[in-house]
Amino acid sequence: STPLYSSAASDVYKRQLIVLLSTAVFLFTSAGMSFAKTLKASHQWPGTKNAKTGKYDARHEMVQIIADEMKKANVGVDVRVYPSKSLYKPKEQWKPMTTGQLDITAFPLAYAAKFHPEFDITLMPGIVKNHKHALAINKSPFMDTIRKIMDDAGVIVLSDAWLAGGFASKKTCITNPASVKGQVMRAAGKAFNQMLEAAGAGIQSMPSSAIYNGLQTGVLDGANTSSGSFVSYRIYEQVKCATPPGKYGLWFMYEPILMSKQSFNSLNAKQQKALMKAGKKAEKFMTKSAAKLDSDMEKAYKSAGVKLAYMTKADHAAWVALAKKSSFAEFVKKVPTGQKLIDQALAVK
Repeated sequence: STPLYSSAASDVYKRQLIVLLSTAVFLFTSAGMSFAKTLKASHQWPGTKNAKTGKYDARHEMVQIIADEMKKANVGVDVRVYPSKSLYKPKEQWKPMTTGQLDITAFPLAYAAKFHPEFDITLMPGIVKNHKHALAINKSPFMDTIRKIMDDAGVIVLSDAWLAGGFASKKTCITNPASVKGQVMRAAGKAFNQMLEAAGAGIQSMPSSAIYNGLQTGVLDGANTSSGSFVSYRIYEQVKCATPPGKYGLWFMYEPILMSKQSFNSLNAKQQKALMKAGKKAEKFMTKSAAKLDSDMEKAYKSAGVKLAYMTKADHAAWVALAKKSSFAEFVKKVPTGQKLIDQALAVK
């Protein structure tokens, strides 16, 4: 029997079909009806609302704002958020950022101090005094130096964020250095570990996401972390007394939204502009939210029946004096530019 179409005719029809399909895909994408690129955004905090407060963790909200704004911008970029350390473990996010394997993360910068010891200063007692001071720090030569180190490593900042924090304990209220003596503590970052050790505390290192289990199993007596983490991880269920930042906050940590430079450079100019704009919106949200996280912590812990204690001016001064003898001294000893960084930070008023 004779075929309905010749082989040559069949090839012509195939080529025409390919052209038509290619054109359709191009028009579909150009119209913004589909995403040309998907960016992976990872972080360690819960992606669901806290049962007690009915709110999301503010750091998760920052990342989600960026995802939502990129969707609204309609520039062909989809930001897919992976909360609750579902994509990477908390301290394992830095290296994939530098290689472009991970695109975006909400990341406590001190977690990357093993690669860049200078980053320990972004979680050092007495460097940031309050939320207003944190905004001044962001615009200072000190932060220019920190950002240059990140940039050279292949990471850029989309949103600046400083979070305040405090202490909590199963045993006694923590106010001055004497109050931690004999307690096994978790503190984020080398500088706080060194200061707490100098005060006579035992140290167990772990990410904030592991504090609840550490307290529950008896590995920890107390912990030092951000106000946001104290609420998001429901640590109020495991402690007797908490010390919110209050008027004399000792604990401030730089927890920005970061992006792989390699991933950023793979975007076109319009996409890059939209992403930076989204990052600024997320930053404004955190600037408004940062102090509220402290009051939210107070409300959540009061509601849970946890006693609240506050540092006095004298308590704060005693901690800073101890930090200068311990963590500041060790930082200068181990980091060639350590003294310069400390001087730059302390020069910010």
